[in-house]
Amino acid sequence: MNDQHVVGSGEFRYRVAVDWPCWPDDWNMIEVVGVATDSQDRVFVLSRGEHPVTVFDREGRFLTSWGEGLFLRPHGITVAPDDTVFCTDDFGHTVRQFTTSGKLLMTLGTHGQPSDTGATSIDYRTIRHAGPPFHFPTNVALAPSGDLFISDGYGNARIHKFSADGRLLHSWGSPGAGPGQFHIPHGIAID
Repeated sequence: MNDQHVVGSGEFRYRVAVDWPCWPDDWNMIEVVGVATDSQDRVFVLSRGEHPVTVFDREGRFLTSWGEGLFLRPHGITVAPDDTVFCTDDFGHTVRQFTTSGKLLMTLGTHGQPSDTGATSIDYRTIRHAGPPFHFPTNVALAPSGDLFISDGYGNARIHKFSADGRLLHSWGSPGAGPGQFHIPHGIAID
């Protein structure tokens, strides 16, 4: 693919920007797992490399990085309307809320401690029953009220609803293929 390759149609056409972003020279960016933007048009890239959260301006210029040493395996990133940043750590069994500069504001779940679902691995087929948060959480969606909806996919097959201040309000779903059941609730969005 080159910078002349265009995808999309109508007013939604996109061209590859081959020089975007401008990583620091000595960095290797591996396994980019999520991208989100804030109200200042900064771009937050979540990866499983040495620098989990890397921040760029809209032109692709490197601004900062943060999160080093915090995650076992970063999985999803969401920027809230108030510009706080939510990151899921599936192997860490946590969801964390940060400022845009990386200051930790809140942690949901207990780092390194999965909930009891009978699951013996990241393979969803080993889940025996639904459990409380979290067993390999994957992503976060935010309601206009500030409530959080978190997909708890690989090891729990559930969706959890939290208040903006981190109180668990409700959970639903169970492993399976029937109504109200999930195999791997992986991504989540609110329209």
